[in-house]
Amino acid sequence: MSLSQSIRSSSKWLVSSNIVSQMLQFGFGIALARLLVPADFGMIVTIQIFTGFVSLVASGGMGQSLIRSKEASEADFQVIFSLQLGIGVLIYAVLFMIAPWFSEWFGNNLYKDLLRISALSFVMRPFLNIHNLWLQREMRFKEASMIGLAVNLISGAASISMAVSGFGVWSLVLGGLLASIISFFLVFRMTPMHSRLRFDQEIAKKHSSFGFKIILNDLVSYMRKQTSNFIITKMAGAGMVGLFNKGDSLAKLPFEMISGPIYQPVFRAMSIEQDNPDKIKYLFFRMTSLLLLYTLPIYIGLWWLAEPFIIVVYGEHWAEAAIPLQILAPLGLLYCVGHPCGAVLAATNRLGREAVIQAITWAIVGLGCYVSLDQGWGLAGVAYTIVFSQIYSTTHFYLLANQCYRAKFNELVAAVAPALLLNIILVAVLIGLDAILPTGMSEHSQKAYLLICASAGGLAYVTAFLFLPLPSLATEAMRWKKLIRIAPQHT
Repeated sequence: MSLSQSIRSSSKWLVSSNIVSQMLQFGFGIALARLLVPADFGMIVTIQIFTGFVSLVASGGMGQSLIRSKEASEADFQVIFSLQLGIGVLIYAVLFMIAPWFSEWFGNNLYKDLLRISALSFVMRPFLNIHNLWLQREMRFKEASMIGLAVNLISGAASISMAVSGFGVWSLVLGGLLASIISFFLVFRMTPMHSRLRFDQEIAKKHSSFGFKIILNDLVSYMRKQTSNFIITKMAGAGMVGLFNKGDSLAKLPFEMISGPIYQPVFRAMSIEQDNPDKIKYLFFRMTSLLLLYTLPIYIGLWWLAEPFIIVVYGEHWAEAAIPLQILAPLGLLYCVGHPCGAVLAATNRLGREAVIQAITWAIVGLGCYVSLDQGWGLAGVAYTIVFSQIYSTTHFYLLANQCYRAKFNELVAAVAPALLLNIILVAVLIGLDAILPTGMSEHSQKAYLLICASAGGLAYVTAFLFLPLPSLATEAMRWKKLIRIAPQHT
Protein backbone atom coordinates (compact mmCIF):
# COMPACT_ATOMS: atom_id res chain seq x y z
CA MET A 1 0.00 0.00 0.00
CA SER A 2 1.38 3.43 -0.97
CA LEU A 3 1.87 6.19 1.57
CA SER A 4 -1.09 8.20 0.25
CA GLN A 5 -3.33 5.13 0.31
CA SER A 6 -2.20 4.36 3.84
CA ILE A 7 -3.01 7.91 4.95
CA ARG A 8 -6.45 7.77 3.34
CA SER A 9 -7.24 4.35 4.79
CA SER A 10 -6.05 5.35 8.25
CA SER A 11 -7.84 8.68 8.10
CA LYS A 12 -11.07 7.01 6.97
CA TRP A 13 -11.10 4.70 9.97
CA LEU A 14 -10.02 7.38 12.41
CA VAL A 15 -12.46 10.01 11.20
CA SER A 16 -15.48 7.74 10.73
CA SER A 17 -15.04 5.99 14.07
CA ASN A 18 -14.25 9.27 15.78
CA ILE A 19 -17.40 10.87 14.38
CA VAL A 20 -19.43 7.98 15.78
CA SER A 21 -17.60 8.24 19.11
CA GLN A 22 -18.07 12.00 19.22
CA MET A 23 -21.74 11.64 18.42
CA LEU A 24 -22.04 9.11 21.26
CA GLN A 25 -20.22 11.48 23.59
CA PHE A 26 -22.38 14.32 22.34
CA GLY A 27 -25.52 12.34 23.11
CA PHE A 28 -24.20 11.25 26.50
CA GLY A 29 -23.14 14.86 27.15
CA ILE A 30 -26.66 16.11 26.49
CA ALA A 31 -28.10 13.55 28.93
CA LEU A 32 -25.52 14.40 31.58
CA ALA A 33 -26.02 18.15 31.08
CA ARG A 34 -29.73 17.70 31.76
CA LEU A 35 -29.08 15.51 34.81
CA LEU A 36 -26.29 17.62 36.29
CA VAL A 37 -25.70 21.36 36.74
CA PRO A 38 -23.01 23.64 35.22
CA ALA A 39 -21.13 23.69 38.54
CA ASP A 40 -20.61 19.89 38.37
CA PHE A 41 -18.92 20.23 35.00
CA GLY A 42 -17.06 23.29 36.27
CA MET A 43 -15.49 21.29 39.10
CA ILE A 44 -14.29 18.65 36.64
CA VAL A 45 -12.81 21.36 34.41
CA THR A 46 -10.99 22.78 37.44
CA ILE A 47 -9.58 19.36 38.36
CA GLN A 48 -8.54 18.73 34.75
CA ILE A 49 -6.61 22.00 34.60
CA PHE A 50 -4.09 20.47 37.00
CA THR A 51 -4.32 16.77 36.13
CA GLY A 52 -4.03 17.62 32.44
CA PHE A 53 -0.93 19.68 33.09
CA VAL A 54 0.88 16.95 34.99
CA SER A 55 -0.25 14.30 32.49
CA LEU A 56 1.92 16.03 29.91
CA VAL A 57 4.84 15.81 32.34
CA ALA A 58 4.03 12.12 32.90
CA SER A 59 4.24 11.36 29.18
CA GLY A 60 7.53 13.23 28.85
CA GLY A 61 6.79 13.64 25.14
CA MET A 62 8.46 10.26 24.62
CA GLY A 63 5.43 8.68 23.00
CA GLN A 64 5.56 11.13 20.11
CA SER A 65 9.28 10.49 19.82
CA LEU A 66 8.63 6.77 19.52
CA ILE A 67 6.04 7.31 16.78
CA ARG A 68 8.36 9.63 14.89
CA SER A 69 11.45 7.35 15.03
CA LYS A 70 12.30 5.50 11.84
CA GLU A 71 13.36 2.46 13.90
CA ALA A 72 11.96 1.26 17.24
CA SER A 73 12.53 -2.06 19.02
CA GLU A 74 10.66 -3.69 21.90
CA ALA A 75 13.35 -2.32 24.19
CA ASP A 76 12.36 1.23 23.19
CA PHE A 77 8.76 0.57 24.20
CA GLN A 78 9.72 -1.01 27.52
CA VAL A 79 12.13 1.77 28.49
CA ILE A 80 9.48 4.39 27.78
CA PHE A 81 6.91 2.35 29.76
CA SER A 82 9.28 2.18 32.74
CA LEU A 83 10.02 5.90 32.69
CA GLN A 84 6.35 6.85 32.37
CA LEU A 85 5.34 4.49 35.17
CA GLY A 86 7.96 5.92 37.52
CA ILE A 87 6.86 9.46 36.74
CA GLY A 88 3.19 8.49 37.09
CA VAL A 89 3.65 6.98 40.56
CA LEU A 90 5.55 10.07 41.70
CA ILE A 91 2.85 12.38 40.36
CA TYR A 92 0.10 10.41 42.10
CA ALA A 93 1.93 10.66 45.42
CA VAL A 94 2.36 14.42 45.07
CA LEU A 95 -1.28 15.03 44.07
CA PHE A 96 -2.51 12.83 46.93
CA MET A 97 -0.55 14.90 49.44
CA ILE A 98 -1.52 18.34 48.12
CA ALA A 99 -5.23 17.50 47.74
CA PRO A 100 -6.25 19.09 51.11
CA TRP A 101 -4.48 22.34 50.21
CA PHE A 102 -6.06 22.25 46.74
CA SER A 103 -9.60 21.97 48.16
CA GLU A 104 -8.93 24.70 50.74
CA TRP A 105 -7.61 27.09 48.08
CA PHE A 106 -10.77 26.72 45.97
CA GLY A 107 -13.01 26.74 49.06
CA ASN A 108 -14.68 23.38 48.42
CA ASN A 109 -13.85 20.24 50.44
CA LEU A 110 -15.13 18.00 47.63
CA TYR A 111 -12.07 18.87 45.55
CA LYS A 112 -9.82 16.85 47.90
CA ASP A 113 -11.43 13.49 47.10
CA LEU A 114 -12.03 14.42 43.47
CA LEU A 115 -8.34 15.12 42.94
CA ARG A 116 -7.15 11.98 44.73
CA ILE A 117 -9.44 9.67 42.77
CA SER A 118 -8.77 11.37 39.43
CA ALA A 119 -5.00 11.07 40.02
CA LEU A 120 -5.22 7.26 39.90
CA SER A 121 -5.17 7.59 36.11
CA PHE A 122 -1.46 8.47 36.24
CA VAL A 123 -0.62 5.03 37.61
CA MET A 124 -2.91 3.27 35.13
CA ARG A 125 -1.97 5.20 31.98
CA PRO A 126 1.53 3.75 31.23
CA PHE A 127 0.07 0.22 31.00
CA LEU A 128 -2.32 1.44 28.30
CA ASN A 129 0.14 3.75 26.51
CA ILE A 130 2.62 1.03 25.55
CA HIS A 131 -0.06 -0.73 23.50
CA ASN A 132 -1.60 2.41 21.99
CA LEU A 133 1.82 3.69 20.90
CA TRP A 134 2.52 0.43 19.09
CA LEU A 135 -0.83 0.63 17.26
CA GLN A 136 -0.15 4.23 16.20
CA ARG A 137 3.38 3.51 15.05
CA GLU A 138 2.19 0.60 12.93
CA MET A 139 -0.70 2.74 11.65
CA ARG A 140 -3.18 0.17 12.99
CA PHE A 141 -5.81 2.83 13.40
CA LYS A 142 -8.71 0.52 12.62
CA GLU A 143 -8.14 -1.48 15.81
CA ALA A 144 -7.57 1.66 17.88
CA SER A 145 -10.74 3.20 16.49
CA MET A 146 -12.90 0.20 17.30
CA ILE A 147 -11.56 0.09 20.85
CA GLY A 148 -12.25 3.79 21.34
CA LEU A 149 -15.81 3.36 20.11
CA ALA A 150 -16.51 0.49 22.50
CA VAL A 151 -14.98 2.34 25.44
CA ASN A 152 -17.01 5.48 24.80
CA LEU A 153 -20.21 3.48 24.61
CA ILE A 154 -19.65 1.57 27.85
CA SER A 155 -18.19 4.40 29.94
CA GLY A 156 -20.79 6.91 28.71
CA ALA A 157 -23.66 4.61 29.59
CA ALA A 158 -22.09 4.01 33.01
CA SER A 159 -21.77 7.76 33.69
CA ILE A 160 -25.42 8.34 32.82
CA SER A 161 -26.50 5.48 35.08
CA MET A 162 -24.50 6.96 37.96
CA ALA A 163 -25.92 10.44 37.31
CA VAL A 164 -29.47 9.07 37.36
CA SER A 165 -28.64 7.35 40.66
CA GLY A 166 -27.61 10.67 42.20
CA PHE A 167 -23.79 10.40 42.04
CA GLY A 168 -23.55 14.00 40.81
CA VAL A 169 -20.04 15.07 39.84
CA TRP A 170 -18.70 11.60 40.72
CA SER A 171 -20.49 10.16 37.70
CA LEU A 172 -18.05 12.12 35.51
CA VAL A 173 -14.91 11.16 37.47
CA LEU A 174 -15.68 7.45 37.83
CA GLY A 175 -16.78 7.25 34.19
CA GLY A 176 -13.34 8.48 33.12
CA LEU A 177 -11.51 5.91 35.26
CA LEU A 178 -13.75 3.14 33.97
CA ALA A 179 -12.83 4.15 30.41
CA SER A 180 -9.10 3.66 31.14
CA ILE A 181 -9.66 0.22 32.67
CA ILE A 182 -11.82 -1.00 29.78
CA SER A 183 -9.35 0.37 27.21
CA PHE A 184 -6.49 -1.59 28.75
CA PHE A 185 -8.32 -4.92 28.74
CA LEU A 186 -9.46 -4.42 25.13
CA VAL A 187 -6.05 -3.42 23.75
CA PHE A 188 -3.91 -5.80 25.80
CA ARG A 189 -4.08 -8.76 23.40
CA MET A 190 -3.87 -6.73 20.20
CA THR A 191 -0.16 -5.94 20.36
CA PRO A 192 3.05 -7.93 20.93
CA MET A 193 4.20 -5.42 23.56
CA HIS A 194 4.69 -6.42 27.21
CA SER A 195 4.64 -4.11 30.24
CA ARG A 196 8.10 -4.90 31.63
CA LEU A 197 10.42 -2.70 33.64
CA ARG A 198 13.59 -1.90 31.72
CA PHE A 199 16.11 0.91 31.68
CA ASP A 200 18.68 1.74 29.04
CA GLN A 201 20.48 5.05 29.24
CA GLU A 202 21.04 5.40 25.50
CA ILE A 203 17.41 4.68 24.64
CA ALA A 204 16.16 6.99 27.37
CA LYS A 205 18.45 9.78 26.17
CA LYS A 206 17.40 9.34 22.53
CA HIS A 207 13.69 9.70 23.23
CA SER A 208 14.03 12.22 26.04
CA SER A 209 15.87 14.63 23.76
CA PHE A 210 13.03 14.88 21.25
CA GLY A 211 10.47 14.34 24.00
CA PHE A 212 11.69 17.41 25.88
CA LYS A 213 10.86 19.60 22.89
CA ILE A 214 7.44 17.96 22.61
CA ILE A 215 6.65 18.41 26.28
CA LEU A 216 7.90 21.98 26.40
CA ASN A 217 5.67 22.93 23.52
CA ASP A 218 2.70 20.93 24.82
CA LEU A 219 3.00 22.35 28.32
CA VAL A 220 2.99 25.93 27.10
CA SER A 221 0.13 25.16 24.69
CA TYR A 222 -1.85 23.47 27.45
CA MET A 223 -1.35 26.32 29.88
CA ARG A 224 -2.47 28.74 27.20
CA LYS A 225 -5.67 26.78 26.68
CA GLN A 226 -6.38 26.26 30.39
CA THR A 227 -5.49 29.73 31.64
CA SER A 228 -8.95 31.03 30.76
CA ASN A 229 -10.61 28.20 32.73
CA PHE A 230 -8.33 28.78 35.71
CA ILE A 231 -8.95 32.53 35.86
CA ILE A 232 -12.72 32.10 35.42
CA THR A 233 -12.81 29.48 38.18
CA LYS A 234 -10.89 31.66 40.62
CA MET A 235 -12.63 34.96 39.81
CA ALA A 236 -16.17 33.85 38.93
CA GLY A 237 -16.71 30.30 40.26
CA ALA A 238 -17.36 26.80 38.94
CA GLY A 239 -20.74 27.66 37.43
CA MET A 240 -19.33 30.25 35.04
CA VAL A 241 -16.41 28.07 34.01
CA GLY A 242 -18.90 25.28 33.29
CA LEU A 243 -20.81 27.59 30.94
CA PHE A 244 -17.67 28.84 29.21
CA ASN A 245 -16.25 25.35 28.82
CA LYS A 246 -19.50 24.09 27.27
CA GLY A 247 -19.44 26.84 24.64
CA ASP A 248 -15.71 26.44 24.04
CA SER A 249 -15.89 22.65 23.70
CA LEU A 250 -18.80 22.86 21.26
CA ALA A 251 -16.89 25.44 19.21
CA LYS A 252 -14.07 22.88 18.92
CA LEU A 253 -16.36 19.94 18.18
CA PRO A 254 -15.48 19.75 14.45
CA PHE A 255 -11.81 19.81 15.42
CA GLU A 256 -12.29 16.91 17.84
CA MET A 257 -14.36 14.94 15.33
CA ILE A 258 -12.25 15.35 12.19
CA SER A 259 -9.11 17.48 12.52
CA GLY A 260 -7.69 15.69 15.55
CA PRO A 261 -7.91 12.13 14.14
CA ILE A 262 -6.48 13.15 10.75
CA TYR A 263 -3.41 14.59 12.48
CA GLN A 264 -2.10 11.16 13.54
CA PRO A 265 -1.63 9.53 10.10
CA VAL A 266 -0.53 12.81 8.48
CA PHE A 267 2.07 13.39 11.22
CA ARG A 268 3.36 9.86 10.74
CA ALA A 269 3.50 10.34 6.95
CA MET A 270 5.29 13.68 7.29
CA SER A 271 7.77 12.05 9.67
CA ILE A 272 8.55 9.43 7.03
CA GLU A 273 9.01 12.19 4.41
CA GLN A 274 10.68 14.68 6.76
CA ASP A 275 13.63 15.16 4.36
CA ASN A 276 11.39 15.81 1.35
CA PRO A 277 10.10 19.46 1.42
CA ASP A 278 7.94 19.00 -1.68
CA LYS A 279 6.12 16.04 -0.14
CA ILE A 280 5.69 17.93 3.13
CA LYS A 281 4.20 20.87 1.23
CA TYR A 282 1.79 18.62 -0.65
CA LEU A 283 0.62 16.92 2.54
CA PHE A 284 0.22 20.27 4.29
CA PHE A 285 -1.92 21.89 1.61
CA ARG A 286 -3.97 18.75 1.03
CA MET A 287 -4.71 18.43 4.73
CA THR A 288 -5.65 22.12 4.94
CA SER A 289 -7.96 21.92 1.93
CA LEU A 290 -9.81 18.83 3.16
CA LEU A 291 -10.15 20.13 6.71
CA LEU A 292 -11.78 23.28 5.37
CA LEU A 293 -14.09 21.23 3.16
CA TYR A 294 -15.35 18.96 5.92
CA THR A 295 -15.20 21.09 9.08
CA LEU A 296 -15.73 24.74 8.16
CA PRO A 297 -19.47 24.32 7.37
CA ILE A 298 -19.96 22.85 10.86
CA TYR A 299 -18.16 25.80 12.43
CA ILE A 300 -20.36 28.18 10.46
CA GLY A 301 -23.49 26.31 11.50
CA LEU A 302 -22.52 26.52 15.17
CA TRP A 303 -21.84 30.24 14.80
CA TRP A 304 -25.14 30.97 13.09
CA LEU A 305 -27.33 28.74 15.28
CA ALA A 306 -25.51 29.10 18.62
CA GLU A 307 -28.38 30.30 20.80
CA PRO A 308 -31.21 28.07 19.52
CA PHE A 309 -28.83 25.11 19.45
CA ILE A 310 -27.78 25.52 23.10
CA ILE A 311 -31.30 26.10 24.39
CA VAL A 312 -32.98 23.34 22.39
CA VAL A 313 -30.31 20.72 23.03
CA TYR A 314 -29.11 21.51 26.57
CA GLY A 315 -31.92 23.52 28.12
CA GLU A 316 -32.49 27.08 29.29
CA HIS A 317 -30.06 26.78 32.23
CA TRP A 318 -27.20 26.52 29.70
CA ALA A 319 -28.34 29.53 27.61
CA GLU A 320 -25.32 31.72 28.46
CA ALA A 321 -23.01 29.11 26.92
CA ALA A 322 -24.23 30.42 23.53
CA ILE A 323 -22.18 33.60 24.06
CA PRO A 324 -18.71 31.99 23.85
CA LEU A 325 -19.95 29.46 21.29
CA GLN A 326 -21.01 32.15 18.81
CA ILE A 327 -17.80 34.13 19.26
CA LEU A 328 -15.39 31.16 19.14
CA ALA A 329 -16.94 29.01 16.39
CA PRO A 330 -15.57 31.13 13.48
CA LEU A 331 -12.06 30.29 14.70
CA GLY A 332 -12.51 27.01 12.85
CA LEU A 333 -11.05 28.71 9.77
CA LEU A 334 -7.81 29.28 11.67
CA TYR A 335 -7.77 25.76 13.16
CA CYS A 336 -7.83 24.33 9.63
CA VAL A 337 -4.55 26.11 8.88
CA GLY A 338 -2.88 26.03 12.28
CA HIS A 339 -3.31 22.30 12.93
CA PRO A 340 -1.47 21.21 9.76
CA CYS A 341 1.26 23.72 10.65
CA GLY A 342 1.72 21.90 13.95
CA ALA A 343 2.12 18.58 12.11
CA VAL A 344 4.82 20.09 9.88
CA LEU A 345 6.79 21.50 12.82
CA ALA A 346 6.57 18.28 14.84
CA ALA A 347 7.56 16.06 11.90
CA THR A 348 10.55 18.24 11.01
CA ASN A 349 11.76 18.61 14.62
CA ARG A 350 11.18 22.38 14.91
CA LEU A 351 9.11 22.38 18.08
CA GLY A 352 11.48 24.63 20.00
CA ARG A 353 10.44 27.59 17.88
CA GLU A 354 6.76 26.71 18.26
CA ALA A 355 7.08 26.94 22.05
CA VAL A 356 7.94 30.64 21.74
CA ILE A 357 4.67 31.29 19.90
CA GLN A 358 2.74 29.34 22.50
CA ALA A 359 4.36 31.33 25.30
CA ILE A 360 3.40 34.68 23.73
CA THR A 361 -0.13 33.43 23.11
CA TRP A 362 -0.33 32.26 26.72
CA ALA A 363 0.58 35.75 27.93
CA ILE A 364 -2.10 37.31 25.72
CA VAL A 365 -4.77 34.90 27.00
CA GLY A 366 -3.83 35.33 30.67
CA LEU A 367 -3.77 39.12 30.59
CA GLY A 368 -6.88 39.40 28.42
CA CYS A 369 -8.98 37.02 30.55
CA TYR A 370 -8.02 38.75 33.79
CA VAL A 371 -8.82 42.21 32.43
CA SER A 372 -12.11 41.00 30.90
CA LEU A 373 -13.41 39.58 34.17
CA ASP A 374 -12.03 42.41 36.27
CA GLN A 375 -13.80 44.95 34.04
CA GLY A 376 -17.05 42.98 34.08
CA TRP A 377 -16.99 42.00 30.41
CA GLY A 378 -17.91 38.42 31.34
CA LEU A 379 -17.96 35.47 28.97
CA ALA A 380 -17.87 37.65 25.85
CA GLY A 381 -14.70 39.42 26.96
CA VAL A 382 -12.94 36.12 27.65
CA ALA A 383 -14.05 34.71 24.29
CA TYR A 384 -12.79 37.73 22.32
CA THR A 385 -9.44 37.37 24.09
CA ILE A 386 -9.21 33.80 22.76
CA VAL A 387 -10.05 35.04 19.25
CA PHE A 388 -7.29 37.66 19.30
CA SER A 389 -4.71 35.18 20.60
CA GLN A 390 -5.65 32.60 17.95
CA ILE A 391 -5.29 35.11 15.11
CA TYR A 392 -1.77 35.90 16.27
CA SER A 393 -0.69 32.28 16.87
CA THR A 394 -2.03 30.91 13.57
CA THR A 395 -0.31 33.67 11.58
CA HIS A 396 3.01 33.08 13.31
CA PHE A 397 2.64 29.27 13.04
CA TYR A 398 2.11 29.49 9.30
CA LEU A 399 5.13 31.71 8.78
CA LEU A 400 7.26 29.30 10.79
CA ALA A 401 5.96 26.15 9.08
CA ASN A 402 6.43 27.76 5.68
CA GLN A 403 10.18 27.83 6.31
CA CYS A 404 10.11 24.03 5.95
CA TYR A 405 8.75 23.96 2.40
CA ARG A 406 8.91 27.56 1.08
CA ALA A 407 5.43 27.87 -0.42
CA LYS A 408 4.21 31.05 -2.05
CA PHE A 409 1.16 32.87 -0.71
CA ASN A 410 -0.81 32.17 -3.88
CA GLU A 411 -0.38 28.43 -3.19
CA LEU A 412 -2.13 28.88 0.15
CA VAL A 413 -4.89 30.86 -1.56
CA ALA A 414 -5.31 28.12 -4.16
CA ALA A 415 -5.60 25.49 -1.41
CA VAL A 416 -8.25 27.30 0.63
CA ALA A 417 -10.26 29.09 -2.10
CA PRO A 418 -12.51 26.18 -3.24
CA ALA A 419 -13.69 25.34 0.29
CA LEU A 420 -14.12 29.02 1.14
CA LEU A 421 -16.33 29.44 -1.94
CA LEU A 422 -18.56 26.58 -0.80
CA ASN A 423 -18.88 28.11 2.64
CA ILE A 424 -19.68 31.55 1.24
CA ILE A 425 -22.58 29.86 -0.54
CA LEU A 426 -23.63 28.32 2.78
CA VAL A 427 -23.62 31.70 4.54
CA ALA A 428 -25.63 33.24 1.67
CA VAL A 429 -28.26 30.50 2.02
CA LEU A 430 -28.51 31.07 5.79
CA ILE A 431 -28.87 34.83 5.29
CA GLY A 432 -31.57 34.23 2.68
CA LEU A 433 -33.46 31.86 4.99
CA ASP A 434 -33.34 34.37 7.81
CA ALA A 435 -34.82 36.99 5.49
CA ILE A 436 -37.76 34.89 4.29
CA LEU A 437 -38.66 33.11 7.53
CA PRO A 438 -41.14 34.82 9.90
CA THR A 439 -39.66 37.62 12.01
CA GLY A 440 -38.59 36.43 15.46
CA MET A 441 -38.72 32.75 14.55
CA SER A 442 -35.16 32.21 15.83
CA GLU A 443 -36.36 33.29 19.28
CA HIS A 444 -39.93 32.04 19.51
CA SER A 445 -39.80 28.83 17.42
CA GLN A 446 -36.25 27.74 18.03
CA LYS A 447 -36.69 24.03 17.26
CA ALA A 448 -38.25 24.76 13.87
CA TYR A 449 -35.67 27.43 13.05
CA LEU A 450 -32.83 25.10 13.99
CA LEU A 451 -34.22 22.27 11.87
CA ILE A 452 -34.92 24.43 8.81
CA CYS A 453 -31.56 26.19 8.78
CA ALA A 454 -29.52 23.05 9.44
CA SER A 455 -31.37 21.03 6.77
CA ALA A 456 -31.48 23.68 4.06
CA GLY A 457 -27.93 24.86 4.71
CA GLY A 458 -26.54 21.32 4.73
CA LEU A 459 -28.38 20.43 1.51
CA ALA A 460 -27.12 23.57 -0.25
CA TYR A 461 -23.54 22.90 0.82
CA VAL A 462 -23.53 19.26 -0.26
CA THR A 463 -25.14 20.13 -3.60
CA ALA A 464 -22.58 22.83 -4.32
CA PHE A 465 -19.71 20.51 -3.36
CA LEU A 466 -20.90 17.70 -5.62
CA PHE A 467 -21.82 19.71 -8.70
CA LEU A 468 -19.80 22.92 -8.85
CA PRO A 469 -16.73 22.61 -11.15
CA LEU A 470 -13.95 22.92 -8.55
CA PRO A 471 -10.87 21.15 -9.97
CA SER A 472 -8.95 20.73 -6.70
CA LEU A 473 -11.98 19.05 -5.09
CA ALA A 474 -13.10 17.08 -8.15
CA THR A 475 -11.50 13.82 -7.00
CA GLU A 476 -13.09 14.10 -3.56
CA ALA A 477 -16.48 14.93 -5.07
CA MET A 478 -16.24 11.97 -7.44
CA ARG A 479 -15.62 9.58 -4.54
CA TRP A 480 -18.84 10.74 -2.91
CA LYS A 481 -20.78 10.55 -6.18
CA LYS A 482 -19.67 6.94 -6.61
CA LEU A 483 -20.60 6.16 -3.05
CA ILE A 484 -24.05 7.68 -3.46
CA ARG A 485 -24.66 5.71 -6.68
CA ILE A 486 -23.44 2.42 -5.16
CA ALA A 487 -25.32 2.78 -1.87
CA PRO A 488 -28.81 1.82 -3.19
CA GLN A 489 -27.47 -1.50 -4.53
CA HIS A 490 -26.61 -2.61 -1.00
CA THR A 491 -29.94 -1.78 0.55
